[in-house]
Amino acid sequence: MLLIRNAIIINEGASKNGSVLIKNERIETIYFDTVPEHIINQSTLIEAEGLYLMPGVIDDQVHFREPGLTYKGDIASESKAAIAGGVTSYLEMPNTNPQTVTIDAWKRKNDLAHEKSFANYAFYLGATNDNLAELKKADSKNLCGIKIFMGASTGNMLVDNKKILQRIFAEVDMLIATHCEKESIIRTNIDKYKKEFGEDIPIMYHPLIRSSEACYQSSAEAIGLADRYGARLHVLHLSTAQEMKLFDSKPLIEKKITGEVCVHHLWFTDEDYDRLGTRIKWNPAIKTHDDRDALRAALTQNKLDVVATDHAPHTLEDKEGGALTAASGGPLIQHSLQMMMQLAAEGIYCNELVVEKMCHAPAKLFGVKDRGFIRKGYFADLVLVDPNKPYTVSSDNILYKCGWSPLEGETLSSSVVMTILNGKIVFQDGRVIDEPSGEMLEFVR
Repeated sequence: MLLIRNAIIINEGASKNGSVLIKNERIETIYFDTVPEHIINQSTLIEAEGLYLMPGVIDDQVHFREPGLTYKGDIASESKAAIAGGVTSYLEMPNTNPQTVTIDAWKRKNDLAHEKSFANYAFYLGATNDNLAELKKADSKNLCGIKIFMGASTGNMLVDNKKILQRIFAEVDMLIATHCEKESIIRTNIDKYKKEFGEDIPIMYHPLIRSSEACYQSSAEAIGLADRYGARLHVLHLSTAQEMKLFDSKPLIEKKITGEVCVHHLWFTDEDYDRLGTRIKWNPAIKTHDDRDALRAALTQNKLDVVATDHAPHTLEDKEGGALTAASGGPLIQHSLQMMMQLAAEGIYCNELVVEKMCHAPAKLFGVKDRGFIRKGYFADLVLVDPNKPYTVSSDNILYKCGWSPLEGETLSSSVVMTILNGKIVFQDGRVIDEPSGEMLEFVR
């Protein structure tokens, strides 16, 4: 047995001093008073005085690049980075090569993860204009959801056939997750700035090309479809103040339409393009201070339900160029929890809200079975954070296969000191210390 003793347990809206006993894969007992002597004597002790103990983070949107794009990252490398950041479970996107748009491709990804993943895993099935029959065959027990790109994507994954979109929302009985940017608006904006700059449009125009209006109109369309057909909709990586008008401030349990915000949209603004250039080029784009402030506020107002990363590693060579040519996306999963704890240390959030939006809410929203909380009988997916141990992001401690981070040189106020996955210590004192042991997530809906 493993006993985490005298931690500050942050869980279900409260922070209390306590201890957690782990037996095999699961939480055996939670103590908020004295731990019996015979339990102490029979256990391997982890002394955690002054440390925060939280459920492991569940990241509902990552791109781990396998199969087919493994020069950028792969399941092993990026899941190692995940557990180093306290992320014990991830939901991975379908725009790999080949794309995950058939049940067979989805099964092959699960087979890869079974062999290689250092964190627990699940995979989305991607929608196209011509795979509706495949989507309807999906079994929801181990499939986290259906992903629809309602903005430009790789290959044929842009679903722009309105009749097909309507049928997916009407006929697929599963959570639908959307990337919302209106392609016609983006193309019009590209044409506008090409007339001024030619093909080499500076990166600072990226948020004007992939504009607030492009995001708003596409999100409004998705929400309109969900309302019309009664679909379960989750809108990913919301990035604008304007979109916040579309979402309700009410408890997650009462919602059929939910929203996600990513850490980079809570952290950076368009002023950072001068300093970081294409390293902070994402789709949807980093936008203004006002947008960032509106997103930060919407999280506390429960308009936004989940914080994730959209972790999307590219090589630095891929990131070269301007607004049209540099790859969109960046690596963040190793540092997302520390970023949110930094915002909490600055008084923008409280620790309890960080845990709610990164751990509890993803578990509730997707129906992840027996994870996301510190509860008796739940899987022991846990993270210990030292709030008084600063951490500087550098090339020496980055575990991403691409080898860089937009945070390089920044010092964060806390450190992840230990991650426990399925009852076993898998990360401690800066090192991954176990073989791949991630398990396929199970969903109850």
